[in-house]
Amino acid sequence: MHTRPQHRPRSVLRRLITSEASGGLVLMLVAAVALIVANSPAAPLYFGALKTNVFGLSVLHWINDGLMAAFFLLVGLEIKREMLDGELSTWPKRALPGMAALGGMAVPALIYVAFNANTPHTLRGWAIPSATDIAFALGVLSLLGRRVPVSLKVFLTALAILDDLGAVLIIAAFYTADLNLVMVALACAVILLLTGLNWAGVDRLGLYFALGAVLWFLVLKSGVHATLAGVALAVLIPLRKQSTGDSALIRLEHTLQPWVAFIIVPIFGFANAGLAYSGTSLSTLLEPVPLGVVLGLFVGKQIGVSLFSWIAIRIGVAALPANASWTQFYGVAVLCGIGFTMSLFIGLLAFPTSQELQDAVKIGVLAGSMVSAAVGAALLTIRPVGVRG
Repeated sequence: MHTRPQHRPRSVLRRLITSEASGGLVLMLVAAVALIVANSPAAPLYFGALKTNVFGLSVLHWINDGLMAAFFLLVGLEIKREMLDGELSTWPKRALPGMAALGGMAVPALIYVAFNANTPHTLRGWAIPSATDIAFALGVLSLLGRRVPVSLKVFLTALAILDDLGAVLIIAAFYTADLNLVMVALACAVILLLTGLNWAGVDRLGLYFALGAVLWFLVLKSGVHATLAGVALAVLIPLRKQSTGDSALIRLEHTLQPWVAFIIVPIFGFANAGLAYSGTSLSTLLEPVPLGVVLGLFVGKQIGVSLFSWIAIRIGVAALPANASWTQFYGVAVLCGIGFTMSLFIGLLAFPTSQELQDAVKIGVLAGSMVSAAVGAALLTIRPVGVRG
């Protein structure tokens, strides 16, 4: 009598890849719709709705500071889980995506600085091309199906998670306004309380959420960007597995993932990708901000990711992902130039009072991301040569 083989459930990372890829396809559609609406007769309604004041903040402000806190909460959960119990849990596993992320953040920033060195007021945007949009990039990979080895999708996800960690640190260190020390102190008190709950083994998510909401308000009023409250909360959600099932962190991550991928990030994309093309031309791309962003994303990302990865493999601290060729690996390095969500977000923080510079950032991010997606996908369709088994 034969028994049917039991299939192991997909790992958290595999589920993440699938969900992020699907969310990326939705994000592509939403970005396209935003551009169409922003250049249609409905444009005044679109931009007017975003400026509408609700409970003291504009709709756009609620989206960027409120809804995106959930996005950063999920980012924080993914970082913590992968660092402690996933694809980034050991130094050998961290070596390749870590080196790739380092190069993929440093080289684009240097390129942006090179094109904005003579315009000091735009230098503040140096971090814009340093981020990779994991959902968008995985969405492109999903369109290629089995042409791309799973090992490369895992590598891209791990790289993007470390990339997000770098972006969070950059936001905290370089995009913080004048601090309200009273609010900072109160926020620290809430963090200490959350830490105590974690140490005590409390895993009631409702309690963490209630304190997280208080933390978000205090951080919003402190001068530190409110979305970082989501990251702080994520760090303090317990990862230890309970006798009754998965840990609080895993449960929350599984609950948040579809909401963030299919609702929150698309809403952010729709609200921030809308760019009116009237008055813009090809010469606009040659201005310091959009040129620095375009070349940072398209040129800087592929050079930084591939060069630093080659160094890691060459010195023996890492290996090329299984069943992948160098051509495929380079194609993924090019795809890392899709900056979209995090790049747009950093652009808003860099130039909060200048609509002109925000539009310049949008032009650069959209152009750089589109070229990176097209070229990266083309490279990944090339028949692999010298694939490692």
